[in-house]
Amino acid sequence: MALDSAQLSAFAAVIDEGSFERAAAVLHVTRSAVSQRVKLLEERVGQVLVRRATPCTPTDAGQALYRHAREVALSEADALDAIGGGQHTSIRLAIGVNADSLGTWFPAAMAHAHAAEGPGLTFDIHVEDQDHSANLLREGRVMAAVTADPQPVQGCQVLPLGTLRYRALASPAFMQRHFAQGVNAASLVQAPMLVFNRKDALQGRFVRRITRRAFTPPVHWLPDAHAFVAATRAGLGWGMTPDPMVERDLKTGALVELVPGRPVDVPLYWQYWRLNVRALHRMTEAVQLAAAQTLLS
Repeated sequence: MALDSAQLSAFAAVIDEGSFERAAAVLHVTRSAVSQRVKLLEERVGQVLVRRATPCTPTDAGQALYRHAREVALSEADALDAIGGGQHTSIRLAIGVNADSLGTWFPAAMAHAHAAEGPGLTFDIHVEDQDHSANLLREGRVMAAVTADPQPVQGCQVLPLGTLRYRALASPAFMQRHFAQGVNAASLVQAPMLVFNRKDALQGRFVRRITRRAFTPPVHWLPDAHAFVAATRAGLGWGMTPDPMVERDLKTGALVELVPGRPVDVPLYWQYWRLNVRALHRMTEAVQLAAAQTLLS
């Protein structure tokens, strides 16, 4: 069954941009034109492809077609670039990355890939917890992801990147105020805890490792990696922070471990579509290089 390329592009733009209005602006057509193209595509495949909400998201059927649309766009751009006499066409890579990688080693990979590929390469970064980023691949929302899941998503390849080491840290003043009698179940249940978001399980993992129990202390939700460290340094609470982000704080004593020598290691993997596209290959090489320079082997 042949699909109309204009209809496919309109559908992909709606998912990329999250609305029919923004898709119309990107495609330089009217909203009604986008709506008509998506409606005709849905009639063609016999299924609803877009959940008309804020933002617009693909249905189960739409997820598979969205991935197909992105693969077609990438392959076409790659082919045009190959025959274009060195003139780069525009290629956008949608990538899922956990916030701590994005706040430390991952931008170097982006810069390396961009320098190698040229100004036509742009990124659409989706920030997602490493324990959940593989879901973005399953949904077709991204074509590659940094993930803690070693099991390949269908249609993807997996490469080990290394280990990101986290430590339970607090300021010296916070330690004196809350853990003067030691780090144990009694003190941990009372001490305020910093948590990135509802998907962040690292603090709970540390608590269970130390106490063999699960409980809910006072929690500050703070969904920004660098603000998370700043809040820990300021004594707002204790939290799990990756080594590359706090090397100086550990050397100066601005932050100290709750329990020295009890880190939580998180192995990371690079999952990417099994697609023969140069930009994706170059990004994969750049990710491996940047990870090798920062992560533990």
